[in-house]
Amino acid sequence: MTILEEARGKWLELIQKRKIDAKTAAVHVTARTLTPEEAIGNPERLDYPLFLGKEVMIEAQFGDAKGHAFTDMPGNYEGTLQEVVYLPLKNSFERAVFIACLNAFMKSLGLIKGSVHCRDDQPLKCALQLADYIRTHYGMVKIAFVGLQPGLIQALTEAGFEIRASDLNPDNVGKVKCGTTILPASTNRENAQWADVVIATGSTFVNDSYQEFSVGKPILYFGVTVSGIAEFFGLQRYCPCGN
Repeated sequence: MTILEEARGKWLELIQKRKIDAKTAAVHVTARTLTPEEAIGNPERLDYPLFLGKEVMIEAQFGDAKGHAFTDMPGNYEGTLQEVVYLPLKNSFERAVFIACLNAFMKSLGLIKGSVHCRDDQPLKCALQLADYIRTHYGMVKIAFVGLQPGLIQALTEAGFEIRASDLNPDNVGKVKCGTTILPASTNRENAQWADVVIATGSTFVNDSYQEFSVGKPILYFGVTVSGIAEFFGLQRYCPCGN
C-alpha cells in the first residue's frame, strides 16, 4: 500500500469523524493551474521551476480554504469531495489533485498551516533560515537534496554544507547550479546512503518517487505540497513562510 492510499484511509476517517457528507453538492472541490505569478508572486530570483515551465502549481479550494501542490502533469478538475478521495491515483495529475484537495480540506479544519505557496520576498526569507534550521536540528551534516530548489541549495552551499543534489528535469542534470552539480534522479538512493540527512521536495509524493531515497536516514520534506501528508504521518517538514 502506498502512502497516498494510507492517506486516503485517514482522510475518510477524518471525514466521518467530522460528520461531513462527502456526497453532497455543497462540498465541491475545484483544482486549477496557477500561473507562476499567481503561485509565487514576484520573487527576487526567477530560476525557480515554476518560472521555467517544468512544474506548475495547482490550487484546490474547499470552502474558504486553499491548498497547493506541484505537478508536472497539470490540468483542471472539479468534483465532489467523495470523488476526490476515491481518485485512482494512477498518475501525477490524479495524485496532485488528491494532495492539493487534501491540503485545502485539512486547512479548512484548522489542522495544518502553510498549505499555500509563499510569495514575493518570502522564498528568500525561507532560504535564509534553512542553514540555521539544519545546524540546529541535525548539525553540520552531509545532505542529499532531492529536487532542484535553487534558493535552498544555494543557502546550504554557502553555509558550508556538503551536498549532493538531484533533479528529474534532464535540462538541469550535469549542470552546476547554486554551487553544486545537479545529478540525475537515478542517483537518489545512492545519494541518500551517502548522506546523513535527506532534504526532499514534497512533490516526490506527486511523482511517486518518495521511496527512492527512503534508506533509513532522517528525511526533511520542504514546501506546501507535503503539508497534509506530513500532518497525517508525522513527517518532518520545513516550510516557514507558507501561507
